[in-house]
Amino acid sequence: MIRASDLKKGAVAKVDGEPHVVESVSVQTPSARGTVTLYKIRFRNLQTKRKVDLAFRGDDVLDEADFERRPVQLLYGDSSSWAFMDLQDYSQFTLTRDDLEEEWPYLVEGLEGITALVSEGRVLGLELPLLVSLEIVETRPSVKGGSVTARTKPAVLSTGLVVQVPEYISQGEIIRIDTRTGQFVSKA
Repeated sequence: MIRASDLKKGAVAKVDGEPHVVESVSVQTPSARGTVTLYKIRFRNLQTKRKVDLAFRGDDVLDEADFERRPVQLLYGDSSSWAFMDLQDYSQFTLTRDDLEEEWPYLVEGLEGITALVSEGRVLGLELPLLVSLEIVETRPSVKGGSVTARTKPAVLSTGLVVQVPEYISQGEIIRIDTRTGQFVSKA
């Protein structure tokens, strides 16, 4: 059992008997006396990928999901699926584009630091590293004298993801993207 006040981003708990991963936690502390702190938690169902928003009191308890985190390596992929290898027992598995809807725009060959969430021998989902480096394949030409904090422009990355980048960034450069927010962080 895990208390709602102990849930953090990335924790896995059972909601309605199914494993859900915590995507975000917001704490709401009312100012009136005698009221309790509320924890508003956004879960993502690891099997159906649906998002669920629930509110709990701090002392509410949830069942812990039976799962383990296993390091995996990205081997190869095509337009419909990616193949992975478990780094502990060297078994291979394939996940389709539907299985990786949230993670798909960040997957490139050679990506390291991926963790698989496994329950009863079945891969429920992936946890990506916080930052990934991707190449810009299409953007407007850089503006000479463009400032670092100036305006932004859209850029298409090698995976098809479109992000806003500063004006001084040009096509062919490698940039770092935050996998939680999908936003530009820095040049690589």
